[in-house]
Amino acid sequence: MEVRVVQHPLVDHKLSLLRSKTTPQPNFRKLVDELVTLLAYEATFGVRVNEVDIETPITMTKGTRLANPAPLVVPILRAGLGMLDGMLRLVPTAEVGFLGMIRDEETLQPMTYAERLPQDLSGRQCYVLDPMLATGGSLGGAVQFLVDRGADDITCICLLAAPEGIEKLQGLLSDLKVPCSLVVAAVDEKLDENGYIVPGLGDAGDRLYGLAQ
Repeated sequence: MEVRVVQHPLVDHKLSLLRSKTTPQPNFRKLVDELVTLLAYEATFGVRVNEVDIETPITMTKGTRLANPAPLVVPILRAGLGMLDGMLRLVPTAEVGFLGMIRDEETLQPMTYAERLPQDLSGRQCYVLDPMLATGGSLGGAVQFLVDRGADDITCICLLAAPEGIEKLQGLLSDLKVPCSLVVAAVDEKLDENGYIVPGLGDAGDRLYGLAQ
């Protein structure tokens, strides 16, 4: 698995604001949206395209258009929803599927509790959105789910990743034999005893949407 850390002053600036515990929720949402668009630019470098003929006001020329089938964007519920608009801003013709993952507290394995995806993903290029790659359970389960349905190229976009999560994801992908890459704004130091990324930015889902009381 190729891991790409996007190094750009604007990425660093927005990520620093996201990390701050004093950043209010509306600002946090807006920053996630903006940061994902920057990450998506890097993540779509290998998006599939076709050469087409174009008639300009002057003459005929060659151009590029996204290939069919369209890229499939898959946010992992619920926090991945906060990344969706930022991704679609860059690739508005992409199709969108949804995947809900939860950990079985007995087996500790990821389980799918909701999904809205085509049954056959053969030949599809998928972009998975999940703010935090911590233990790797949810993202790994999502990748496995997509591969089982036939996806043949997967790019995961995360705001932050922990080394432990990257290692787990790499282990899974070594068995799947499907091209996969991970695009992140930063790889942080470690996971703490509760599975939170350090220094991290807290619980992305709660900071995006709050806690329903």
